[in-house]
Amino acid sequence: MKIGELAEATGTTTKALRFYERAGLLKAPERTPAGYRDYSADTVARLGFIRRSQSAGLTLAQIREILDIRDAGHAPCHHVQQLLQERLAGIDRQIADLIELRATVAALHDHAATVEPATCAPATVCRYL
Repeated sequence: MKIGELAEATGTTTKALRFYERAGLLKAPERTPAGYRDYSADTVARLGFIRRSQSAGLTLAQIREILDIRDAGHAPCHHVQQLLQERLAGIDRQIADLIELRATVAALHDHAATVEPATCAPATVCRYL
């Protein structure tokens, strides 16, 4: 299928497809006699994998690693498991940081609610922060 057809079938853009090709996520497709890209049907499944991987928060470099393992004829399951474990740990760190940030902002908000703005010193931008 031509690049426009693939883009439409997968809900992506031709620009993204060209980028994925340059980034090594998509194999260079065959070309028609007129020079148009001619993608095979399995490219649709590969793009689905790329999009699901991105939705899980994997980087394009990580996705390329997984695809390289598969393209070499090996199952990337253990590698994917390790990447997902690392991603979960990162998400847990982000959640902990957000909980801490929320507590800080809530304390600042509570303090700001109890002070009279007219009592702020002119040289201070805002004493709440």
